[in-house]
Amino acid sequence: MRSLFRSLPRWYNASKNMRIKKNDNVIVLSGKDKGKTGKVLQVLPAGERAVVQAVNIRTLHAKPKKQGEKGQMIKSEAPVHISNIMMICPKCAKPARLGARMDEKNKVRVCKRCDAVV
Repeated sequence: MRSLFRSLPRWYNASKNMRIKKNDNVIVLSGKDKGKTGKVLQVLPAGERAVVQAVNIRTLHAKPKKQGEKGQMIKSEAPVHISNIMMICPKCAKPARLGARMDEKNKVRVCKRCDAVV
């Protein structure tokens, strides 16, 4: 069975290169859920993926564990690759690329469209 995440060299720090964070509002750029928006629930830097609310829903068929219990279909969100989602800027409310800038002593994320600090 193929691994969900591609293997990366040990020296590669994926979290350093990811600008999308937990609780960001994002839009899906490609795939079966193209155009849907949702909140980022979890970020998986090792696989360069993120779990987005109500996007990429997978169904797990669970068998009954005890006698008399019914089987069930459990729906849950599966991770989406970071390249397929784009953050929605809270100020201009449009999908925008993110940049980085030094603000006094802290590194902050900046909207490339409206130049606002995110």
